[in-house]
Amino acid sequence: MIDFSITDEQKALRDLAKDFAKNEMIPKAEHHDHTGEYPKEILKKAFDVGLMNMHIPVEYGGSGLGVLDELIASEELFYGCSGMATAILANNLALAPVLLGADDYVMKKFVQPMTETFTLAAYAVTEPGAGSDVAGIRTTAKRVGDEYIINGSKMWITNAGHADWFFVLAKTDPNAGHKGMTGFIVDAKTPGIIIGKKEKNMGQRCSDTRGVTFEDVKVPKENMIGKEGEGFKIAMGAFDKTRPAVAIGAVGVARSALDHSIRYANTRNAFGKPISVNQGVSFMIAEMARDIEAGRLLCWQSAWLIDNGFRNTYQASIAKVFCADMAMRVTTDAVQIFGGYGFNEEYPVEKLMRDAKIFQIYEGTSQIQRVIISKFLNDGVGIETPNA
Repeated sequence: MIDFSITDEQKALRDLAKDFAKNEMIPKAEHHDHTGEYPKEILKKAFDVGLMNMHIPVEYGGSGLGVLDELIASEELFYGCSGMATAILANNLALAPVLLGADDYVMKKFVQPMTETFTLAAYAVTEPGAGSDVAGIRTTAKRVGDEYIINGSKMWITNAGHADWFFVLAKTDPNAGHKGMTGFIVDAKTPGIIIGKKEKNMGQRCSDTRGVTFEDVKVPKENMIGKEGEGFKIAMGAFDKTRPAVAIGAVGVARSALDHSIRYANTRNAFGKPISVNQGVSFMIAEMARDIEAGRLLCWQSAWLIDNGFRNTYQASIAKVFCADMAMRVTTDAVQIFGGYGFNEEYPVEKLMRDAKIFQIYEGTSQIQRVIISKFLNDGVGIETPNA
């Protein structure tokens, strides 16, 4: 049986996120975009109302929500402001590998307190010379007694300047390729951690993105996530849960662009009539709506699969690449519909276009998603049996 309805609990979560976006995010989005100021107070409010750390299991004090639950809320948050939403939901990316591989000690020491106190975490995997090629990371973790000594540099780390802890992927065996990588939780107060300057990005300007350097950083062996050599597998497995959430973020941005375009097209007159009645404009808007609906369904499918115990790597990559490219196209069309006003900072769609671009880059570029999809198809995975 196929059922696209959502539960009363999911409707309540959606309404909570929708109201939060309307009342807390949208009124301040322009300010934070222009200033780049980190929206910490808004994040604290999101924590207070239960819109952060949604996946922490019930046995550790969390709500234990699934990926589809997160998507339903996330679309509304990204509709409000994708820079703020990225900051709000960055904890989910840092938590994903921890929830996959951590033992009870780590869960109680680092994860359970996040349900009680406002805490920020960061996923530190990307490096200056290793983005899509995760196997090319150079950060090392050398075992010395009961500790690991971490040395290396990470780049483009979201929430780095405000994080209380990092999930760090490092090489414990530099000669073993991806099988020589191990994940660790590293307390941000540990001596030897150097936080870089806040990067001035094209879009999502209030999201805090920085480089992080580790110089002889000592980490207790108890902070290891999983076993030695399992880090790559755990880090990549986390993407099956986080890529659908990134993809739905692109849907939220595109939906905002669509709504702005409809309102503008219905009030902007040219040649004695609203431009919305012109086929050239109305067809652009219709195609926006078509692709947003398709993107949402792709996201929901990939989330449903992982929530129900099926592997969703193939579907998550399809959702990610489709929605990322779709958001870029939709926001570009929104700027076109606004004409000269769309190219001006006083109108909202230029921000949406700038914000949309990162979806084609972070958490796996659109090109990498195509590589993943092609590999599955070449290996004989059929699109007609997505849940097998």
